Parts: sequence; structure tokens; C-alpha cells
Amino acid sequence: MSQSSGTERAINPIEIQGYLKGLDYPANKDAVIARARQSHAPESILDILMRLPNKEYSRPTDISSALGKLK
Repeated sequence: MSQSSGTERAINPIEIQGYLKGLDYPANKDAVIARARQSHAPESILDILMRLPNKEYSRPTDISSALGKLK
């Protein structure tokens, strides 16, 4: 497995969902980020969530799908 250069971190939707436990759906991007902050998500996770499209997410899989489309 090759290492990524710099500080870029691989997106792990399962890890991210752990920080979103208890989030009430539907939820917009701001609510997703706020829940992650309340769960003490590290800055690297918050940085990834800040890259999500600004829309409403109906369920956890919607967030995972959006994360999978991030470059």
C-alpha cells in the first residue's frame, strides 16, 4: 500500500459516521459539522466534512455517498 504525501488523509466513511452518531436526519451540512464537533472529531475529519456539498442529507448513506465523491 502506498503512502499518501503531505497531510492529506484518506476518507473513511465508517470512521466519520462514528462521529455523527446521534445526528437527527434530515440534516444540513452545518448540522453535520456541528454534530462532529460535539463528538470531538479531529480537525482532519472536520476538514473533510467542510468539503461536503451544502445540501440536506436524509440519511447516513447520503453523507457517505457525498464523501465518496470528494477528491
